[in-house]
Amino acid sequence: MGRPQVTRAGHAIAGGARRAEILQTAASLIATSGLRTSLQEIADAAGILPGSLYHHFESKEAILVELLRRYHADLDRVAEQALVRLDETQSRSAFDRVTDLGAAIARCAVAHRAALQMSFYESPSPNPELTELTQRLPTATMDAMLQTLRAARWGGYLRSDVDLPLLADRVCQTMLQVGLDVMRHNAAADKVAVLMCRILLEGLASGTPTDAELDGSPAFAAADDAIASWRGDTEQDDKAALVRAVARSEFGRRGYENTTVRDIAAAAGLGTGTVYRVIGSKDELLASIMQSFGSKIAVGWTNVLRSESSAIEKLDALSWVNTNVLGQFGDEFRIQLAWMRQSPPDTPNPGWLFTTRLRQIKSLLTEAVRSGEIRVDSPSKEMLARAVIGIGWVPENILRERGTRASQLLVRDTSLRGVVDRPD
Repeated sequence: MGRPQVTRAGHAIAGGARRAEILQTAASLIATSGLRTSLQEIADAAGILPGSLYHHFESKEAILVELLRRYHADLDRVAEQALVRLDETQSRSAFDRVTDLGAAIARCAVAHRAALQMSFYESPSPNPELTELTQRLPTATMDAMLQTLRAARWGGYLRSDVDLPLLADRVCQTMLQVGLDVMRHNAAADKVAVLMCRILLEGLASGTPTDAELDGSPAFAAADDAIASWRGDTEQDDKAALVRAVARSEFGRRGYENTTVRDIAAAAGLGTGTVYRVIGSKDELLASIMQSFGSKIAVGWTNVLRSESSAIEKLDALSWVNTNVLGQFGDEFRIQLAWMRQSPPDTPNPGWLFTTRLRQIKSLLTEAVRSGEIRVDSPSKEMLARAVIGIGWVPENILRERGTRASQLLVRDTSLRGVVDRPD
């Protein structure tokens, strides 16, 4: 017998399997360790030499491009399947049909956590395809959600005055956030998606607080006082203030990971050694910017939580603080996202102090459930608190398009009052 022949097809199958294995390994590492994961680390985890990895991918960016392609392809499949099911599931309730799609989006986000991190925390790249993919909106998914919401309104489930395209955007972005470990933690994606959909659609509040009532609360006044105090902040050290201001600009223009201390020094007209003496390393500079950013959030949250207001009024005022922080300190917010993109998901955030905020919200929700102000059932207080924190931030694109006041009204409808058509 002659030697067995290895066909080109056989080589292609073997090569395809190895390529898929490398992609899966890279996705797992990036999802847990951040985008600082190196090609050497990916090769080591895949059990191959770096030289062999280059037979399949010419660079780390080529791996990132392929991960993003697969993510968007799966999102498009979710949208296509949702539209088919919309015609086949008329017997299911409107809420169930929305949550079916929401859960499918959440599962896709969890399955593609590495690509999701890139999409949420995009930064400039010399690779035009990578830049385009990180900035691509899930338009097919949002359209499928819009059609699902329209069917819900036709069935009498949603109020007639609800802006459905805006609601579809809000729901889809919230479902995608389920893919982030900080929101989902150890909970199943489906359970988190159902809980978040219930809050977005039906609201937390047992009653229906009006805008006038919420605007007039002591908590809202405390939030406004904190927001006004931000405008009076002044820097004590002029050179340090200059470096921070230039760094914010350079981080925003180049991306955090692509900016060096030398870049910042040159833009500031200072020597590199001077920048190191004034601020320290790039990570210390980031921490300085983020601590200033975080202190503004902390002041607002502390003032609101100490006010003589109901739990619902406090939740509303906290979201007002968040919305204004995002509106006034967009550069810092984006820098923070860029830093998160590079870091493992469980790395302590230098500006947000998530553990502290989580503890505060848990305490507030416990009080609200006990008093009957909140009616939403949740598998756990931990899951409910994480969901409420996530929903308390309006997506940045909505804030840019609608402004702070309209964004706050959206948060009220999609976190406190709900958008369902309640009988009088």
